[in-house]
Amino acid sequence: MNQRPNSNAARDIASVLHPYTDLKQHLETGPLVIVRGEGVRVWDDHGNAYIEAMAGLWSAALGFSSERLVAAATQQLRKLPFYHAFNAKSHEPLIQLAEMLLERAPVPMSKAFFANSGSEANDTAIKLVWYYNNARGKPAKKKIISRQRAYHGVTVASASLTGLAANHRAFDLPLPGFLHTLTPHFYHKGRPGESEEQFAARCAEELERLILAEGPETIAAMFAEPVMGAGGVIVPPATYFEKIQEVLRRHDVLLVADEVICGFGRTANYWGSQTFNIRPDILTCAKALSASFLPISAVLVSEEIFTTIAEASHEIGTFGHGFTYSGHPVPAAVAIEALRIYDEIGLIDHVRAVAPLFQKRLAELGEHPLIGEARGVGLIGGLEIVQDKSARRNYDPALKIGPRAAKLLEKHGVIGRALAGDVLAFTPPLIISESEIHELFDRVGEALDALYGQLIREGLAPAP
Repeated sequence: MNQRPNSNAARDIASVLHPYTDLKQHLETGPLVIVRGEGVRVWDDHGNAYIEAMAGLWSAALGFSSERLVAAATQQLRKLPFYHAFNAKSHEPLIQLAEMLLERAPVPMSKAFFANSGSEANDTAIKLVWYYNNARGKPAKKKIISRQRAYHGVTVASASLTGLAANHRAFDLPLPGFLHTLTPHFYHKGRPGESEEQFAARCAEELERLILAEGPETIAAMFAEPVMGAGGVIVPPATYFEKIQEVLRRHDVLLVADEVICGFGRTANYWGSQTFNIRPDILTCAKALSASFLPISAVLVSEEIFTTIAEASHEIGTFGHGFTYSGHPVPAAVAIEALRIYDEIGLIDHVRAVAPLFQKRLAELGEHPLIGEARGVGLIGGLEIVQDKSARRNYDPALKIGPRAAKLLEKHGVIGRALAGDVLAFTPPLIISESEIHELFDRVGEALDALYGQLIREGLAPAP
């Protein structure tokens, strides 16, 4: 047997295939190895501390330490470490978590189905939409609409919903029957003299043209994130969802709200659907459902959808979908405790209290010479780096300015994330304090200044 490398970094390079990573470059540069966390901070294996400004992956709502969640997992492991939900089997954490989610849903929902990730939840929602239309005698009504730059996951079906080139290229995706409509990004897509509401109306008109061109009898559903996350932190323009929903209702098209990022307080309401007046037929959630201490996701369905698919399952003899770990008792117990904590500490009220400062500091960085637009809502924010502010022109993607900025953030003690279009995203743990928000954006400003100086010296940015 070959001797193992000594350092964590060397061992990682030798053994791990990383998601969302330049795999060849990783062989040379290696990983940032995180060894512990507390509050909004994490530490690497060299002892360096970072403000984790992405809450991991938009998800660690309570930060990186909670003895109550550890205790909830430990107690459940001792009591019932595993059971399933197949063949009408159940257990108390499964039942209680379903009840809690239905009580908290933004619109009346009938039942909760559990999976292990946002991708699985959205994949399940796709199958439910198809099953529903077959059950109600509309077998041609199967096409699904998403949006350009949307992010809904990485399974074969959910990646087809996703509207990002890197998730399609070389994977032979999207599958047939998945359509993409206009990104509701007013900064880049709005026309001269056009108001946000006029732009929203144009988005709705384009959606309706797509539905009519394909045939309304073939369109089953539209999936939408309240705020588009991985596609660039895109906040919808005023009245967008009201206008979109009018079109969908007119053509008997279901709306699936992907609350994987926005759910549980991120937008300063319990659900992004409440922030943007969305009334979904199906809702998917994950990430902050368990504060990301353990993997779990959920799909909530309306009474109309449940009743229809229940009749079909009776005719067939079973509902032929589910995962071994659907509603696993240990993640379910942790999720129950997370929801209790959110209620007890007044997490939504806290987000509402600190979000104005977060958005103020974010907006101030929008004046930086490198930033074309600062955008966000609640405790979600994005800074778009541009080469020409007046023309709203981005840098050539080949220059990888965004990833370069993310590395400089790390050098200044912040973990952020560079998204397509050189957008720096910030979604810190929802427990972040005002002093930590100031510290975060002070460091971000320093990193942007360092990047600006480098680009000036390289002739890629004009001197002030």
